[in-house]
Amino acid sequence: MARLDPNSLTVAQEIISRYPVPRSALIPLLHLAQEQDGYVSEDAMAHIAELVGTTPAEVMGTCSFYEMLKRAPVGDYMVNICNGISCHLLGSSELIHHAEAALGVRPGGTTDDGKITLEAVECIAACTEAPCLQVNYRYRNRVTAEDFDQLVEDLRAGTAGVAPHGNLAKVRQHIGDDRRAGVSPPDGQGEPPWMARNPSSNGDGS
Repeated sequence: MARLDPNSLTVAQEIISRYPVPRSALIPLLHLAQEQDGYVSEDAMAHIAELVGTTPAEVMGTCSFYEMLKRAPVGDYMVNICNGISCHLLGSSELIHHAEAALGVRPGGTTDDGKITLEAVECIAACTEAPCLQVNYRYRNRVTAEDFDQLVEDLRAGTAGVAPHGNLAKVRQHIGDDRRAGVSPPDGQGEPPWMARNPSSNGDGS
């Protein structure tokens, strides 16, 4: 388990600076910790609690609420096969069984090489593209057994174009001081900077 390393800490401090209330940065900081280690460790949650002035229990409460935030190591690639009603009717159960045989693991398990964690999940809101799955939350639609085998081959070869688990984007957002909307506390902060930049907005909807 690890606290945020120096590079992540620098990013964390920038993220916190965007918010008028530091604990509002909890979710992006949890994603940052997951990007660092592939999951959110207890030490990282304790470190985040220190940074935003709250308790490790509150950080844990937030982390445990969201399925995308993992609190134990997983594979480089999370393969979530949908088994919602539309996908089920179009063959997702058979696809899950094929995946189990191909990978040698049951849902919730990780392959021996540490590359792939298999999960069977409920609806992922792509019912018109059933059966579908996600790889690190990137969609693959109308997946056949042959498609799945090719995907696994590409993931293991590093040619699938998917970043390791925890990486949400290829480019990290940076908001310069001149683009910030203001981070003063909500009480008594006066007119929002964005309103001053848009004179036509007078607050009455016109």
